[in-house]
Amino acid sequence: MKQEELQAIASQLKKPTGEKGIEMGNMMNETNINMTRHSIQHLNSVSGNTILEIGHGNAGHVAYLLQQKENTTYYGLEMSEIMFQEAQEINHKFQSEGQAHFAFYDGNNIPFQDAFFDRIFTVNTIYFWQHPEAFLLEIYRVLKIKGIFCITFAEESFMKQLPFTQFEFDLYSTEKAEKLVAQTSFKIIGKETLTEKVKSKTGELVDRAFTTIVLEK
Repeated sequence: MKQEELQAIASQLKKPTGEKGIEMGNMMNETNINMTRHSIQHLNSVSGNTILEIGHGNAGHVAYLLQQKENTTYYGLEMSEIMFQEAQEINHKFQSEGQAHFAFYDGNNIPFQDAFFDRIFTVNTIYFWQHPEAFLLEIYRVLKIKGIFCITFAEESFMKQLPFTQFEFDLYSTEKAEKLVAQTSFKIIGKETLTEKVKSKTGELVDRAFTTIVLEK
């Protein structure tokens, strides 16, 4: 593939746009579903929790999250306008019932008041954080005391094999992510790395290692 094509893939993964963005959203929802469920399971949510997801893509997994515990309220934040629209369309029922809320944001400032959420999670967004330490402090701010935050990401060892990650991506190993967290007041209370088989862009099955780090305020 040409450099421009690889760069275009990286840009769409970071911030899907247009028709191609809708396709990318569907593909990401499919290929990342195990990672998303892993993140949700590690939230250890309880009935009545208010949960924030950062970078929800098309949010095809919201039904799964809402089934976990009763009286859960979901909030999703997205930088991509097309994903923000898709998520609302897919989750229209939950939105109309007041169980799901979606908001558009700039990728840096979380538009909620202090200590608003019981649980927060994010899957495959850490590579794109513009100011990682400042962004973690924003997440810390909107999380309640004793609240849980899960960061789930594909390991650098796997990601660096993908030719498009040389553009737009800042790759993370577990160690690098832990060093970032150590610069904040978050406590690491758990971490788990799993390996799963995923289809590569060329259709072959490859092993992908991914990690969820569980933090507490």
